[in-house]
Amino acid sequence: MYVSENKIRVRYAETDRMGYVYYGNYAAYFEVGRVEALRALGLSYRVMEEQGVMLPVLSYQTKYFKPAFFDDILTIRTIVNEIPTGTRITFQYECLNEQGVCINKAETSHVFVKTSNGRPCPIPESVIEMLAPFFKGKE
Repeated sequence: MYVSENKIRVRYAETDRMGYVYYGNYAAYFEVGRVEALRALGLSYRVMEEQGVMLPVLSYQTKYFKPAFFDDILTIRTIVNEIPTGTRITFQYECLNEQGVCINKAETSHVFVKTSNGRPCPIPESVIEMLAPFFKGKE
């Protein structure tokens, strides 16, 4: 299992009239978690796209437990539970408040796509190679 954590401070503009983080902003928080998790592995979205591969979202599911508020520091935990195969990869997310309480969970599935034709393509070997050490002995 691969796990990465990143901190995000809630900005005032991300809250609604009730003072809660507006639910739609969590997707952006999870995107930050995903991009930074890949960057920590040595993978760059930018470089992957320059090499002709995109990673659009196929599905997004989330469950909310508690609200977050302006100026809270949230920990976005991004998890890859299994080595991806075929053309897809799945990320799980846990959003924790400053007390370490999980305030929501989410999952996104993505498909690797060639930028030249928009068609699914095999997962780049570099992605599998970078994730493989986190799954040694679990095959």
